[in-house]
Amino acid sequence: MTHFDALETRSSDERAAAQLAALNALLPEQGHAALDDLSGLAALPVLRKSDLVQRQTENPPFGGLPVRNAAHVFQSPGPIYEPGGITADWWRMGRFLHACGIGPEDIVQNCFGYHLTPAGMIFESGARAVGAAVLPAGTGQTELQARAAHDIGITAYAGTPDYLKVILEKADEMGLTLKVTRAAVGGGALFPSLRDWYTERGIACLQCYATADLGNIAYESSAMEGMILDEHVIVEIVTPGTGDPVSAGEVGEVVVTSLNPDYPLIRFATGDMSAVMAGTSPCGRTNTRIKGWMGRADQTTKIKGMFVRPEQVADLVARHPEVARARVVATREGEADVMTVRLETEAQDAAPFEASVAEVLKLRGMVELVAPGALPRDGLVIEDARSYD
Repeated sequence: MTHFDALETRSSDERAAAQLAALNALLPEQGHAALDDLSGLAALPVLRKSDLVQRQTENPPFGGLPVRNAAHVFQSPGPIYEPGGITADWWRMGRFLHACGIGPEDIVQNCFGYHLTPAGMIFESGARAVGAAVLPAGTGQTELQARAAHDIGITAYAGTPDYLKVILEKADEMGLTLKVTRAAVGGGALFPSLRDWYTERGIACLQCYATADLGNIAYESSAMEGMILDEHVIVEIVTPGTGDPVSAGEVGEVVVTSLNPDYPLIRFATGDMSAVMAGTSPCGRTNTRIKGWMGRADQTTKIKGMFVRPEQVADLVARHPEVARARVVATREGEADVMTVRLETEAQDAAPFEASVAEVLKLRGMVELVAPGALPRDGLVIEDARSYD
């Protein structure tokens, strides 16, 4: 199968140069100077969802961020308001649907919601980009969905990973034969057992990673080795609670810069965890791959009745240049919480750090010094090791 466009097979240098030019065209409007290279992004502030909610509260509906060509306004939980455009492939979902093998010969049953949130429109825009027709099915009314899929001759599905199974089982119950052979899913985990179930039914199921704010971020191809980054976003993996990039291959929080000139978001923290994969996809697409969803970055944990947040752990490290990284571990002894703060450092005396721990974390705990490189590179800065059984 041919690629969606020539952008997918660019060299890394070509891609970086094009992304830098696009980024520098967007930065001045948000009060930032142009960058010499993409590594300069790490010096810019991170925009978190909580910040966006606050900005939108003070300056509705979009928090004073530059917005152009908005044909729709959507509301997501928070509430957060997102603009939507109707120019070609505004959310960049066509690239993913093309990778799924969906094209002009297909009719897509779009079971993402069309009410308030943008998911339905995001996938409809992608179907339009690849020339496919759409049944705007939305959610619920499974019996009607199964009947429509049969009567119309639906060949492809878009929706959450598990709902297609519900439709297929309802069709079986009703004695209806469906023609679905491809599925483009998102909005939840695609477990291997469910993908295998679809494969046994002759359905190729691939998943994407997208958000209401950013549109498509990454997607699977037929190679099914990680998720390939979209061509119009810049993705960084950072230590949770900071904007500091992790070393190659380490787990961290996904921070995305969207190069959509109608709604550019600079260093938007998704709250999701992932890691960059080495190499490129066997499918021939040359962009960076990530490992997919690996948990949530918001590791906020209540210890001794007080919340400890990743930002506090980052502050603790920042106060001590001799500390490379820190990890807060919550355990139980008897019926009491215990907090241990493990610090990667060459220092030998824990006493100087104890006052900082109490001041920054608002709790007293044991300080344990470990050798540089001793803490796991799994993205956790707060580990809750207590048993809740």
